[in-house]
Amino acid sequence: MSQGSTQLPPRGGARKPVPSNTPAKASKRKPKKKRFATKTVLLVILVIVVLIGGFLVYLGIRADQAIKQIGTDDPDATPIPVSESVKNKSVSMALLGIDTRANAGGMNTDVMMVAAFNPSTKSAVVVSIPRDSLLKLDGYADRKANGHYNAFYRQALDKETKSGKKTKDAKVLAEADAKRAISEMLGKFFGIETKYTAIINFKGFTDVVDALGGIDVDVDMDMKWSDSHDGTNINLKKGFQHLNGGQALDFVRYRQSKDGKNMSSDFDRNKRESQVVAKVVDKMKSLDGLTKLGSVIDAVGDNLKINMPQSEIKNMMGAYFGISSENVQFIALEGNWRSPYVYLDQAKLEAARSALQAKMAE
Repeated sequence: MSQGSTQLPPRGGARKPVPSNTPAKASKRKPKKKRFATKTVLLVILVIVVLIGGFLVYLGIRADQAIKQIGTDDPDATPIPVSESVKNKSVSMALLGIDTRANAGGMNTDVMMVAAFNPSTKSAVVVSIPRDSLLKLDGYADRKANGHYNAFYRQALDKETKSGKKTKDAKVLAEADAKRAISEMLGKFFGIETKYTAIINFKGFTDVVDALGGIDVDVDMDMKWSDSHDGTNINLKKGFQHLNGGQALDFVRYRQSKDGKNMSSDFDRNKRESQVVAKVVDKMKSLDGLTKLGSVIDAVGDNLKINMPQSEIKNMMGAYFGISSENVQFIALEGNWRSPYVYLDQAKLEAARSALQAKMAE
């Protein structure tokens, strides 16, 4: 976080309201009781897998099945003109990470991003939004950023249920409505057309790394943390080593120990996320990784859902095949905590808006 920004409080426990005109005070860091905050790497890795790895195998039966799981296929939908296709025109989408693990899951979005992709330059801008941010926007209720998708879904589900729809059908329709609503809202907030919404399951991270046979990373410190609530049991030793999916997830999630030693800052976690993303990309491009891409695509298909036509998913894979992490600009919004919200830094917010708008206009 930049100087002047305030550390977010832990999720668990009561929070005393602070008047908006009262300077935020630094609070003593406390262990998280329910879950770790940083899951950004999940979204990044799965998107990279789809764009880089998917194209190499999408013509196969195995990958076609995964694409059917990932995307939508409405036979009554109007075909997308070639000039409007993602392979010829910039596209923006919302990327939402939801933790569905037992004892830790819910409908709130633990990770929230907006990404803009340009096919002519094979480049992208990805903006991450703090989960507790207040997104002030006319026509929308004041709530934390991570609660908007949940609210849209619940409202749509209530409407469909009251109209007499069966539970299963009502849920499908509610999910589609919620995806449209969240992409529309975020598009208005950033001043761009946000056309699609991708919902990514937290479990997908471990599945992708395991499908690749694990990764080799340099663990920067001894890491030990346990949480009986969600079954977390992190126990890694410092040094270069081979990690499976679960261990890699522990590596990027680690925040702090209960004895106050080997504490991890947001900056440390960001560096670990970047390291893991680079390792996954390198592994996918290796000869060994290429032989495992079918399993990787299966893992993605099980954990990623996007309201994009299946034909457009294939077009996007082709258009962005070979995209490099050097051509992806990551922007993390920051702000100050004043209960119950994070108030975004306006200068950084405007810079993020400009970057997204510029990418869409290329």
